[in-house]
Amino acid sequence: MKQSRRKRVLNVIGIILMVSLALSIVYAGVRFCIAPTEIAEGMPYEKVKSDYLLMLTQCILGLFVMMLPSLLSRKWKIVVPDVICILYYVFLYCAIFLGEVFEFYYLVPHWDTVLHAFSGAMLGALGFELVDFLNRDGGVKVSLSPLFTAVFAFSFALCIGALWEVYEFSFDALLGLNMQKHTTADGVPLVGTEALLDTMKDLIVDAIAAFAVVTVGFLQNTVLRRRSAEERPEKET
Repeated sequence: MKQSRRKRVLNVIGIILMVSLALSIVYAGVRFCIAPTEIAEGMPYEKVKSDYLLMLTQCILGLFVMMLPSLLSRKWKIVVPDVICILYYVFLYCAIFLGEVFEFYYLVPHWDTVLHAFSGAMLGALGFELVDFLNRDGGVKVSLSPLFTAVFAFSFALCIGALWEVYEFSFDALLGLNMQKHTTADGVPLVGTEALLDTMKDLIVDAIAAFAVVTVGFLQNTVLRRRSAEERPEKET
């Protein structure tokens, strides 16, 4: 895909994501105002204020984090490749708009698992891009072995995944939300191992997806470095 075409695709997806999240914020805000605080005993289950507060929080956060690539570019001159930005926007759309607003987390089997595999792979690739950026930067000279680069990318992906789980746990505790899905769609709280299953599954899937991507990156970098070493003596002669 040519660069100009990638830019157009990125802009279109960005507009769709921004409009979807903005409309969802309005919807969640209105529903939050009219929803009951809790369900009376014996009444059928319906969404309460905490459900719409979760939706509202996620959508507001989504609008903020979708600006991160442009912020990194303007403030620190870190240019995130268009392909990764496109995947990033698609991930936000699937995770927040489809996942929270349209409840795909409950309606589509393994939706959360697929998204964590997607994010783990994407963060692993971004870890390689960060090292590549440092190598290209004129003020910072970094020459890391393929193995060390792969370890950094894997650690970077796991670190972001763990921080996300900390964020979910913190907001669940402070605002009474259900980001970690410790309560079913019908409002039944999970206990014991079942309550931990979502968090641990997310971290394990992040690790597996990131490991798969960094393994491919490690093999590719090893081959490129070997070819470069073989071509260097030929140029010198």
